[in-house]
Amino acid sequence: MQKKLLLCTLLSTYLLQANDLEKRVEKLEKALQAQKKSKLQEALKGGNSFNQKSFIPDISLILDGSAVSRNINNDEYEGYGIDGFFDNADEIPFHKNRGFNFNYAELGMHSEVGPYFTSDAIFHLHPDEFEIEEAYLTTKKLPANLDMKMGKFRSGFGRINAIHQHAQHFAEQPLVYEAMLGVEGINDAGVALHWVAPTDTYFMAGVEAMQGTNELSFGKSSENNLYVGYLKSGFDLGDSTSVLTGASVATGKTEDNKDSKLYNGELTLKYIIDSYSNLTWQSEYLYRDRDDVKQGGYYTQLLYKKDSNWEFGARYGALNKNAKNQPDDLKKYSAIVSYSPFEFSKIRLQATKDKSKSFGGVRRTENQVLLEFLVETGAHGAHAF
Repeated sequence: MQKKLLLCTLLSTYLLQANDLEKRVEKLEKALQAQKKSKLQEALKGGNSFNQKSFIPDISLILDGSAVSRNINNDEYEGYGIDGFFDNADEIPFHKNRGFNFNYAELGMHSEVGPYFTSDAIFHLHPDEFEIEEAYLTTKKLPANLDMKMGKFRSGFGRINAIHQHAQHFAEQPLVYEAMLGVEGINDAGVALHWVAPTDTYFMAGVEAMQGTNELSFGKSSENNLYVGYLKSGFDLGDSTSVLTGASVATGKTEDNKDSKLYNGELTLKYIIDSYSNLTWQSEYLYRDRDDVKQGGYYTQLLYKKDSNWEFGARYGALNKNAKNQPDDLKKYSAIVSYSPFEFSKIRLQATKDKSKSFGGVRRTENQVLLEFLVETGAHGAHAF
């Protein structure tokens, strides 16, 4: 009797488990059928595993316009020179005319390119010109804290060469940059390699090989002739003060195949007053040895940012070393007030007294007041420190 009871119990348990297993199999088959149906419907709608939204680049648009008042008429201003540095400005992309100027519209694009690269492109649309400002690839996963940039880009030489005009604190380049590199700076096709030290203190070393089309300091563009190297470091002094310092060198050839070397030293100190206000002192010195002609100059500027809306600044620039029989007292003074009514917009009022320029071969003091309007829309990256 006990054997029969045990047998019945085992048989009942087996039947219950079999029934439960059958239900699980049936449930799994229904889930698979639903998944197949979903994939079929997606295929019929034209969908697939490729997600187009993931490949749409971030796009930004910047509009820049200005109103200018100066004591030099437009015809004279277009042909200005800086004695000992250049006789005639080849290009004046910003604030060219007395009265109103539409300086440019800047279209920027940024996108991930698979797991190894990012791509960036920046286009300048002027009233009579379309210009590729930058277009380059940047690596993401090189070993040993290395990264590489390839394409057309602004060099990391100095403190501000890599910073676009709209992101700088003043509406115009410092005098020493304008004299030695022009308003566009070093912006060329090439390749760059950077290394960041794996330390708590920021230390970066970079080298670049570029074509060398900048005619003011180099210019032999029949082959790549420009090589740039720089060291940059940043650290904190206490809880409220940050320091950024660096040294750069660029060596290349002139159009006449003569040697040209450009050296730079930079120093920036930022004192944090509170969460939205700070005081920044920034200075650079540039020294050039171009075909045995030695020239030098510097600028220094002080900026006070008040809350997140206002910024006040003053800058002094000078070219204190010039070619033989050329003036060495070329100076420029600037003061600026910037107001940002909301994020990614800016109104700048700048006054300038420039004692460095010659017009029609005659050195004259230029007095200028300009009002600049900047509006940025779309996905836009953070500006430099």
